[in-house]
Amino acid sequence: MMQRIPPVTRALLIANIAIFVLQMAGGDATIIAHFALWPLGPHQLARMDNGVVMALGFEPWQLITYSFLHGGVPHIAFNMLALWMFGGAVEEAFGARRYTLFYFACVLGAALAQLATIAVFSPQDFYPTLGASGGVFGLLLAYAVLYPQAKVFFFLIPIPIPARIAVVGYMALELYLGVTGTQAGVAHFAHLGGAVVGFGLIQYWRSRSRRF
Repeated sequence: MMQRIPPVTRALLIANIAIFVLQMAGGDATIIAHFALWPLGPHQLARMDNGVVMALGFEPWQLITYSFLHGGVPHIAFNMLALWMFGGAVEEAFGARRYTLFYFACVLGAALAQLATIAVFSPQDFYPTLGASGGVFGLLLAYAVLYPQAKVFFFLIPIPIPARIAVVGYMALELYLGVTGTQAGVAHFAHLGGAVVGFGLIQYWRSRSRRF
């Protein structure tokens, strides 16, 4: 029997999939124009596929809304699989309220890391960031902290390895790809930002309680 999915993880899965269906139903350009994460700075005019000219740019709500948008089936499939695999266990350990705070803190941390990366290293770039990966990377980090010896599969390695080793290896790979720029179009530093915020929040909670 499939393990019951805790309520917050279930709600996140449903919301992400529902919004992706809306994107695919024809509202993709408009949704991305308003709710994806755009770089800091003045708005810029752009012509949409339907011929409408819109002003695109950063708005405060995008720090959260970008995490419910995805760039295609592989993108959302990877994120939702990871959310389903690791989110439930983390939610059971944290409780619904703390888990919700943790997830969206990681989403926010990832957004801020991405905005800072663009502003410092490529201020001439003007493209949207979207995806739940910042929150998901926070959950991966939390899972490795809570269940360091749990066995997981890591990319193409054919044998399960301890979660702590797998996640540390994954973070190191993200850092390498981000620094070298060998995988363009992926927000590696946003992923790392989500993980760093997640780690910091766990350490803060641990300093104030013996629960973790």
